[in-house]
Amino acid sequence: MARNMDFLVCILIMVMDIVAGILGIQAEIAQSKVKHSRVWIFECRDPSYQAFKLGLAAIVLLSLAHIITNVLAGCVLIRSKEEMKGASPNKQLAFASHVLAWIMLGIAFILLISGTSANSKSRRDCGIVHNRVLAIGGVLCFIHGLFAVAYYVSAAAVMREERELHQHGGQANKPNQQSTQA
Repeated sequence: MARNMDFLVCILIMVMDIVAGILGIQAEIAQSKVKHSRVWIFECRDPSYQAFKLGLAAIVLLSLAHIITNVLAGCVLIRSKEEMKGASPNKQLAFASHVLAWIMLGIAFILLISGTSANSKSRRDCGIVHNRVLAIGGVLCFIHGLFAVAYYVSAAAVMREERELHQHGGQANKPNQQSTQA
């Protein structure tokens, strides 16, 4: 039953990240449809309310996917180089994918926020060209989904390993206790 739930959680995380990525790319398309004029590196354009809505939805879905991943997978910590060398491959993968998921979240979140906030203004905006910010943020949502699923799967494997280790360790001590009592 737990493995079926793990599969469903992985599907949920991927679907949320994929939809967030598609919404980010759609926001970029909606933003490119508004009237704009460009002079060298400076650009003046009207904000797109459609791009704002799509970007905001992408931000919410990306955040929810990350929260669900971290809440359901727990936290796999490695505190030192020695602990990293002695850790199982699943624990090393969990740690690395957790760090990379956080990095992807940070970059994608910043890009989506900046692209969305540029479209939230009610006046015409002029400034330095920020090409493809929403689209790049959308693509990074896809990459975040890969790292988030890798983290969830490897963290679940680490939990199973630790559970089995404790069960076998507890049973190995019981016969020794019985032999000392006899």
